[in-house]
Amino acid sequence: MSGSGHISVLRAALLAAVAPADGDLVVDATFGRGGHTEAFLAAAACRVVAVDRDPQAVAAAQAMAVRFPGRLEVRHGRFGELDRLVGMPADGVAFDLGVSSPQLDDPARGFSFRADGPLDMRMGSDGPSAADLVNALGEADLAALIRDLGEDRFARRIARTLVARRPFTRTAELAEAVRAAVPPVHDGIHPATRTFQALRMAVNDELGELDRGLDAAERLLKPGGRLAVIAFHSLEDRTVKRFLVARSGSEAAPSRHQPLADPASRRQPSFRLVGRRPVTPDAEELAANPRARSARLRAAIRTDAPAWSAEVAA
Repeated sequence: MSGSGHISVLRAALLAAVAPADGDLVVDATFGRGGHTEAFLAAAACRVVAVDRDPQAVAAAQAMAVRFPGRLEVRHGRFGELDRLVGMPADGVAFDLGVSSPQLDDPARGFSFRADGPLDMRMGSDGPSAADLVNALGEADLAALIRDLGEDRFARRIARTLVARRPFTRTAELAEAVRAAVPPVHDGIHPATRTFQALRMAVNDELGELDRGLDAAERLLKPGGRLAVIAFHSLEDRTVKRFLVARSGSEAAPSRHQPLADPASRRQPSFRLVGRRPVTPDAEELAANPRARSARLRAAIRTDAPAWSAEVAA
């Protein structure tokens, strides 16, 4: 746990997956409030490059760097910029995806409907806010966003209601409108949860950044370097799984009757999977931190084959 009270999810599992050693360079691509970075620095005499797009997280990282002189460097930027931000081969790259507890708990950031605040949701300070999206998108596009990123079966009803009631500027207004749009469902999940999730993911282009970040990690990692990713959302976890399955050459053949491609034309696997199934929180961690319930950790080790993303870029 960092000084902010934020509880790092799957901290021990991520540390074991990255396995920092003395002299290693580890990239924490999602510093947040520094729980994972602190674990890496405590585990070995390694160096960490901490990256985050959130200015508040960058400020927290700079404060932590004072405690680890010469061992912690801080970079402000996005996943897709990792190559430029880090600038040197790495022994480990870690991602802890999604929104952090400090972001959720600060009403001024607009990530949550549990306390009223401006409808923002930006992890950085640039680009359109959630209010900009929900007030400008046509009904069909808004429904598609809520359906595809929020996986909400009431997406069309929600979009119709939001278009009729807009403009929105506050989180409480939006949450109440979503509640009014859907029939009562007694599943313990607030009706606005999926809509807020969809808007946050769209505002921050989270799936696009994840794709670019995984490609960048592949290019950064040395042979034998370790990649570890914690995902909370099914779409994020699916993206990570597809990436690692493809890059490890573990994809199933389309059909047993279809001949395999010419081996000479096939790219060599750039990763070796660490386990076939994701690591999930145990009962003790779930009791201490209920927000960990949907966490999934996947890991892989870099081979000495060329990065597939470098071939595509070329």
